[in-house]
Amino acid sequence: MTETAPARARAEIDLAALRANVRTLRAQAPAAALMAVVKSDAYGHGAVPCARAALDAGATWLGTATPEEALALRAAGLPGRIMCWLWTPGGPWREAVEADLDLGISGLWALREAADAARAAGRTARVQLKADTGLGRNGCQPADWAELVAEARRAEAEGWVTVTGLWSHFACADEPGHPSIAAQLTLFREMLAHAETAGLRPEVRHIANSPATLTLPESHFDLVRTGIATYGISPSPELGTSGDLGLRPVMTLWASLALVKHVPAGHGVSYGHHYVTAGDTTLGLVPVGYADGIPRHASGTGPVLVGGKWRTVAGRVAMDQFAVDLGGDEPAVGERAVLFGPGDHGEPTAEDWARAAGTIAYEIVTRIGTRVPRVYVNEHVAVNDYVNE
Repeated sequence: MTETAPARARAEIDLAALRANVRTLRAQAPAAALMAVVKSDAYGHGAVPCARAALDAGATWLGTATPEEALALRAAGLPGRIMCWLWTPGGPWREAVEADLDLGISGLWALREAADAARAAGRTARVQLKADTGLGRNGCQPADWAELVAEARRAEAEGWVTVTGLWSHFACADEPGHPSIAAQLTLFREMLAHAETAGLRPEVRHIANSPATLTLPESHFDLVRTGIATYGISPSPELGTSGDLGLRPVMTLWASLALVKHVPAGHGVSYGHHYVTAGDTTLGLVPVGYADGIPRHASGTGPVLVGGKWRTVAGRVAMDQFAVDLGGDEPAVGERAVLFGPGDHGEPTAEDWARAAGTIAYEIVTRIGTRVPRVYVNEHVAVNDYVNE
């Protein structure tokens, strides 16, 4: 969809960039299949369009956190393998089994609910057992692994479950050389060996997230799961910028200036007057705020490109708007204020906003709210798609 009408704000999603990122990531793990993680509405980019683009570029799996996210993909007609892993008791197990989803299993209770749902549906559930190798969130502890594996094997023998995968997740893959990385890999291999000795024959074994896909080939196994890198954002500054990694940011966020006005020296700006003009100047009003996902922590620091120049949020970010000091410049009302994008035209990036807000770029893109329409460009594969290899 191409949008040309004036707008308060838009998040432009470049699907050619997303496809190029998937190709780049596949090249980093050529012997493994690739799962494009599209949880949290594809990190704020729009799950269904991004999932389709990722499949077009060669991803063979899709991943979500919640079963509801995965079921929505199925309802939209997305084919192939879709995995979801964040379950709570009483979740939509039967619907997930009937939709042919792969179900992440972290404990006996979940395995039993999956098997019960399979019996009710009269079909086999596909499950993937998750090992907690050191992250300490979801996943089965090593001390409980033998029991979970044994029960999964029994459920397989009864025909209600097929164990399609064994998997885990890194805690510190975005910190090159962190000792936990090698420790987790060692433990993962041990837990894999136990499961396979017990008779499980998974299709896929996987532990690599975005940073591991980019930097740890020994972690690729049969499948890599790429989240933030799919959207062209570096997993961490320690690994380099998006450009260093051959990735292109997919989202460009801009808003139309709602007002440009002259103010005198000593004029307070926004709540609390944390910013006071040093001299006669012009202020521009950017009509997005923390209700749209603009971090209030970036008050006084967030960068914006207006009229070819970087400006900084003047004073506090409010719910629906913030101001920038234009230093006497007088751009037209309606001119674009670009908050972040790939940086091609001198605009800030999501990483710049992350630094300004004291957070990570994952949060910057994921938090952009539903009041900001997503506009998709380069929806169809074309010869001029970006080539990152």
